[in-house]
Amino acid sequence: MAENMFELVVCIVNTGFSQIVMEAARNAGAKGGTILRARGMANPEAEEFFNINIQTDKEMLILLVPGSIKDAVLHAVYQVSGIGTESAGIAFSLPVSRTTTIKE
Repeated sequence: MAENMFELVVCIVNTGFSQIVMEAARNAGAKGGTILRARGMANPEAEEFFNINIQTDKEMLILLVPGSIKDAVLHAVYQVSGIGTESAGIAFSLPVSRTTTIKE
């Protein structure tokens, strides 16, 4: 199967850590992204499984990146915001099958 032209990288971190994640993503080749406020929810079993305490206030970063740099971006954001860090982040990517632009 051919590599997707674009991938959507999503990173969810504790509030206050989105800027370091965005900087790491930019250093890996991402041009920019969007930061959204989010609210985390988990049951005690999930906290025990991941060995973390879930904080409710989160920030979610969404970045549309070329498929060719997806792994580099994921690795970079994991280095600064993985589960073992204070930001307790999680990152994943989703394939993007189509993109379009809106003309006014």
